[in-house]
Amino acid sequence: MLPQSMKLFTRAVSGAAFAISLCLIAPSAHAQATPFAGLAGSWSGGGRIDMQNGTSERIRCRASYAVGGGGSTLQQQLRCASDSYRFEVSSSVESRAGSLSGSWSEMTRNVSGQISGRAAVGRIQARVDAGVFAADLTVNTNGNQQSVAIVPQGADIRIVAVTMRKG
Repeated sequence: MLPQSMKLFTRAVSGAAFAISLCLIAPSAHAQATPFAGLAGSWSGGGRIDMQNGTSERIRCRASYAVGGGGSTLQQQLRCASDSYRFEVSSSVESRAGSLSGSWSEMTRNVSGQISGRAAVGRIQARVDAGVFAADLTVNTNGNQQSVAIVPQGADIRIVAVTMRKG
C-alpha cells in the first residue's frame, strides 16, 4: 500500500497530466467562431514538471483530438511520459458562449473529475477538480503552438509547463 503522501502525489500528477491536455482547448486565432476549430488531429510537445522540493523533470506528450458539435465539443486522448511518470488521459469538453465544462479520466491511476472555466481568443483559464485534487491552469495560443501553465493546490508539484505543436 502506498503512503498517503505518495497517493496524493500520484493524484496530483494525474490531474496535472489532464490539465496539460487542456492546452489544446484554447481557441485558435484563425477560428474565432468556434473554440475548437482547427484543433482536430495530432499534437505533440514537451516541457517540465517542477516539484516543491526544487527538482524538475522533462515530460513529452502526444495527443489526438476529434472536434464535433459544429466545433463546440472536443474528444481527446493524451499520453505523456517522463523518466518517472506515465499518464493516459481521456476527456470530453464542451464550450457554450465562452464557458467550458466537461469531464476527464486518467486511466493508469483510476482518477476522474470535472473541468470548468472560460475561453477567449488565444487564452483559456480553467480549473480541474477531482475532489482530493484541484489545479488552476492558464493556456495561451499563438498560431499552431500552445503553452500551458498548471498550478496544483496542496500537491508535491509546484508547476507543470508544456508547449504543444500541431502536426
